[in-house]
Amino acid sequence: MITKRIIPCLDIRDGRVVKGVNFENVKSVEDPVALAQFYNESGADELVFYDITASVEKRPLFTDVLTRVAQRIFIPLTVGGSINSVADFDRVLKAGADKVSVNSGAIAHPELIDEAAKKYGNQCVVLSIDAKRVDGQYRVFAKGGRVDTGMDALEWAAQGEARGAGELVLNSIDTDGVKRGFDLEMLAAVAARVKIPIIASGGAGRMEDFKALFALEGVDAGLAASIFHFREIEIMDLKRYLAGCGVNVRM
Repeated sequence: MITKRIIPCLDIRDGRVVKGVNFENVKSVEDPVALAQFYNESGADELVFYDITASVEKRPLFTDVLTRVAQRIFIPLTVGGSINSVADFDRVLKAGADKVSVNSGAIAHPELIDEAAKKYGNQCVVLSIDAKRVDGQYRVFAKGGRVDTGMDALEWAAQGEARGAGELVLNSIDTDGVKRGFDLEMLAAVAARVKIPIIASGGAGRMEDFKALFALEGVDAGLAASIFHFREIEIMDLKRYLAGCGVNVRM
């Protein structure tokens, strides 16, 4: 049985961890190095690090903060933010990332997925999709959820897998920060189109939300931010709850 993963997410802006609702009203939370170290010691299976304004501000990702985070943790680290070339993959991996997340860069240059997978291996390439319902369609958004690309999220997920992405992060803009549960409908639709592992993001508010998430076929991990950042749910408490519900987790 595949072990389900619990993954905290650090959204970084101006060197600080921040959190918003529906990708808006973003507020500062804490120092990323201290928070990463806390999660490393608190039972997190992996950690995701996003420089959320790098693409919009058209600058490279903050590798100085990334390097300090990577030096303090021993769990796998996925990093994203203004990844537009194989050179960006190389720079981020050398700074300490284990996997690299591509979003807007892959939308602009889909061949980046192929090139990175060929050079670093499929397991290193994570396709992150920010999706929202528009006119009855799951639409892909770019630039931190600010720009509607007009692309169908289901088709983009399938294309990403075909090009060599080894994992998929599905961020539901509709449920982001709302804490009323993951977007199970959207996740099920994507899971029906791909076979690679899916990390669900957006909407976690209670332990029961993770139980419902892991009842879905094809979802391998649950990613959350504020409920962990503000200690509303402790990761080991969540894992004990899930194990008691019959979910296979690493204790």
